[in-house]
Amino acid sequence: MKHIPRKRFGQHFLSDGGIIDAIVSEIAPQPGQAMVEIGPGLAALTQPLVERLGQLTVIELDRDLAQRLRDHPQLQVIESDVLRVDFGTIPKPEGRKLRVVGNLPYNISTPILFHLLDHVAVIEDQHFMLQKEVVDRMVARPATSDYGRLSVMLQWRYAMANVLFVPPTSFDPPPRVDSAVVRMVPLATCAPLDVKHLSTLVQVAFSQRRKLLRHTLGRWLEDKQFAGSFDVQRRAEEVPVHEYLALAEATQT
Repeated sequence: MKHIPRKRFGQHFLSDGGIIDAIVSEIAPQPGQAMVEIGPGLAALTQPLVERLGQLTVIELDRDLAQRLRDHPQLQVIESDVLRVDFGTIPKPEGRKLRVVGNLPYNISTPILFHLLDHVAVIEDQHFMLQKEVVDRMVARPATSDYGRLSVMLQWRYAMANVLFVPPTSFDPPPRVDSAVVRMVPLATCAPLDVKHLSTLVQVAFSQRRKLLRHTLGRWLEDKQFAGSFDVQRRAEEVPVHEYLALAEATQT
């Protein structure tokens, strides 16, 4: 029976064989690796991955799709909202970390990325297909219009690269936006920060991005009785990631 894509799950299924091959090539799966696919859907990416890996764990919220996937002997199916999944409990070989891949639903892609921040210690790398606009924000450099809260929060923990452009025609049904594949590799070392504190600081900074930081972050720092040095005569997008991290470290209690 043909599966009808469900709008509430943001379902757009990959159908372009050339793009699928290109994505698998970027992921470069190797036999025996522990890999988790988020939102496998109709298994367009799942099948070539499991052929190379030997086995694969998939996370699928749609009950009908999860049932279909259970018929595949090489798949371990987790039927759940990915935001409720503890990646630290997913089985993996001794001494190995998880590789995470997926065509993320565009309507909840950012919450998924933030959820995975909590599990970065058990992750080797991540390859996600997302709305191109989101990927542009993830990899943006300071002093650009795409640079913002998402850029800072993710670049704190990952080295990232936009590795593949994916047009709407690669999907069924076609989305109304361009897509892209991003590679995310956890950094070997990073500032030991409280995620919520950093998130709040960056959110305040970018709350009025056209104004100088003295109107937003400056007042927040005054409330924190911050006595250190930080130039608030700049706009939020002009501050590089490492300065936000240093400020977060200096103000967390």
